[in-house]
Amino acid sequence: MLAILNRHPDRAAAVLVTFGMAIVVGSALGFEHIGGYVPCALCLMQRNPYYIGIGVGFLAVLSAVFRLPPVVTKTLLIAVAVLMLVGMGLGIYHSGVEWKFWEGPSTCTIGATGGDTPVNVLEALNATKAPSCTEATLRVLGLSFAGWNVLTSAAFAAIALWGALRKPSV
Repeated sequence: MLAILNRHPDRAAAVLVTFGMAIVVGSALGFEHIGGYVPCALCLMQRNPYYIGIGVGFLAVLSAVFRLPPVVTKTLLIAVAVLMLVGMGLGIYHSGVEWKFWEGPSTCTIGATGGDTPVNVLEALNATKAPSCTEATLRVLGLSFAGWNVLTSAAFAAIALWGALRKPSV
């Protein structure tokens, strides 16, 4: 395993971050659709770098597998790292809103509605209250979903940069 990491760090990083981002998004969707945790507007916004990053990461994996010039894979990994840094920033902002360090956006109550499919959309809009961005729905080891997003985004950015900047060993 270590030999593969040393010989092809860009390939290994592309696979690791792409697989990792897919697990994070899958977990978020699982908490939402299976666990019943309805995301707020900032939670939904934090998923966007992952959605885009999975596509870019998949392109990086293909680039490495089809042995395109290394600069292509490395550039795609840098793009993933930037996306994950954006995700980390969104997570820091959302965590700060939850801890009341600063105000959240005015759209903080617009989020996923969950529940049954409404018959009358206008009635559903008036009746449905999305969760507030200021309240963490769950904390694990003291961190909310936003806090965990900060850590995972930072880890994925570091892995992507490691793969992009590391020279392969001979």
